[in-house]
Amino acid sequence: MSREFVGTGDPAYEAKVLMISVAARMAGMHPQTLRQYDRLGLVQAGRAAGGGRRYSVRDVVLLREVQRLSQDDGINLAGVKRIIGLERLLEEAQQRVARLEAELDAAYRRIAELESLGGFSRGDLVPTNRTSTALVVWRPRRTER
Repeated sequence: MSREFVGTGDPAYEAKVLMISVAARMAGMHPQTLRQYDRLGLVQAGRAAGGGRRYSVRDVVLLREVQRLSQDDGINLAGVKRIIGLERLLEEAQQRVARLEAELDAAYRRIAELESLGGFSRGDLVPTNRTSTALVVWRPRRTER
């Protein structure tokens, strides 16, 4: 998905503050088209106190992508919905990988810190032999008759 706006990590990017007419105009579509996309689940509007739909800048970027995929690439709305869902999953997975990499880096730094204190070797802190060739035979207990 194209990132047209700077500051995608900014809370204002996610804030559902745009009325449907403003969001539709920014996305280059009719408000009724936006309502249809909302009903189809392509975007999820927030709701104002009076019940009116509210959209974020992120939603506008998504709506532009929906328009591009459907009009320029000729993909039907079911396909667009699937593509958007897969892109969301990919983005979540990338964020999770980034978090896990940060945790791993922190763990390696901690290991290096403990090694520098002495008394521990890397072999004591990080098991190097994780596989075993041991064979364990299990037999059920015999019950006396």
